[in-house]
Amino acid sequence: MAGGLLDREIAFLDALRTAGLTVSLAEVLDATRAMGAIDLLDREALRAAYAACVLKRPAHRTTFDMLFDLWFPAVTGDPTQIEADLAGDGEPGEGEPLEPEAYRDALRDLLLDGDEEAMRRFARQVVQGLGRADTAPGRQSWFSYRVLRQLSPETLMASLLGAMLQGQDRGGLAEKVARQTIQERIKQFQEMVEAEVRRRLAEDRGTEQISKTAVQPLAEQVDFLRASRNDMAELRRQVFPLARRLATRLTARRRLGKTGKLDFRRTVRASLATGGVPLVTHHKPHKPHKPELVVLCDVSGSVAGFAHFTLMLAYALREQFTKVRAFAFIDTCDEVTDYFTPGGDVADALARMSSEAKLVWFDGHSDYGHSIEKFAEDYPEAVGPRTSLLILGDARNNYRATGAQTLKQLVQRSRHAYWLNPEPSAYWGSGDSATGAYEGLIEMVEVRNAVQLEDFVQRILPQ
Repeated sequence: MAGGLLDREIAFLDALRTAGLTVSLAEVLDATRAMGAIDLLDREALRAAYAACVLKRPAHRTTFDMLFDLWFPAVTGDPTQIEADLAGDGEPGEGEPLEPEAYRDALRDLLLDGDEEAMRRFARQVVQGLGRADTAPGRQSWFSYRVLRQLSPETLMASLLGAMLQGQDRGGLAEKVARQTIQERIKQFQEMVEAEVRRRLAEDRGTEQISKTAVQPLAEQVDFLRASRNDMAELRRQVFPLARRLATRLTARRRLGKTGKLDFRRTVRASLATGGVPLVTHHKPHKPHKPELVVLCDVSGSVAGFAHFTLMLAYALREQFTKVRAFAFIDTCDEVTDYFTPGGDVADALARMSSEAKLVWFDGHSDYGHSIEKFAEDYPEAVGPRTSLLILGDARNNYRATGAQTLKQLVQRSRHAYWLNPEPSAYWGSGDSATGAYEGLIEMVEVRNAVQLEDFVQRILPQ
């Protein structure tokens, strides 16, 4: 393999690691061997070979494709010629940019036709014509929003629908299918424009720099407290696959540890038949333990996304515990277990919890002290010697009473007790944070994203 290609491969795989994908040395070697089995001039074959060697989760495909396009671009430099059919004048252009209206007319035809390769070429051309702007004297940059703002592909919907339906009745299945098709093609074109802008920025500023700044963190690495609506939607989709992975690992651990402790007396007795050499060991019967799980969640606005995601994960893991009970609070506490029924829709359960559960007692601001005391008073049987107690929240208590003594009693009654805090540990104890009152009573763990949450759940799964 040529040295330049090998260097680029190493840099690309390193960029994948930087973005959060796990790429082992064995996978690097597999990817290198795969280069000898494909046509290196076939870019899509190269993409498929790398994906087969290093990708493990479908959710990581977008990040992989974005970095692949940066490190192995389809073209380099500026396009110098506009296709005749896109120029609309019957002759190929000479690289001169068109007016925005001419670009819009060409885009309409392309969206109607659905030719992906033609759309990709067109994306390169419109970025060249509309996406460049002066950011400083003598310096230019590229912006996808300039292109999309001038073309406004969403405003072509009515015209495209009329052309696709061609006299068919509106409002029926045909319109629904046509509308969805148009939306998918518009989204595809927008992604092509953004990819072209990234390519040009990488040529101007360096691929390494752009790969670190243009690629968004993986959904499981996004902080719960900073997650957007789209990030939380992706995290919700990961809940049950995450629970299945954890359950699979737990099953493997149980299979490997199905024998109990060494039975010394039986082993020595059996060794008498072999001259005192213990060729065969005997073990006591393994006694699997499935504890109960009680989850107490702060669902106030500041940590609602974290609490909702963790409630869903706890519910998805219910088969690993004898019993799972969930409680939510803002300034008072209520049980929400019944909202999460087997086979039910998780989004509906969360909506019901928000509207029906009695979570506000006074002013709707977080009150950990009153909530903890209310939980202990109304549900005294919830925590016992078989219970793993999880408290979820940032401990931002609005300078109110902490209920620390009551929490201490709950921790002492439980088998295990943990506090999961979605704030960075550097912020604990600042402002109205009451972490100082709780840290000595219960193990407090920083859980800011899904990766940290998965690591923690593996710790507490029954052995």
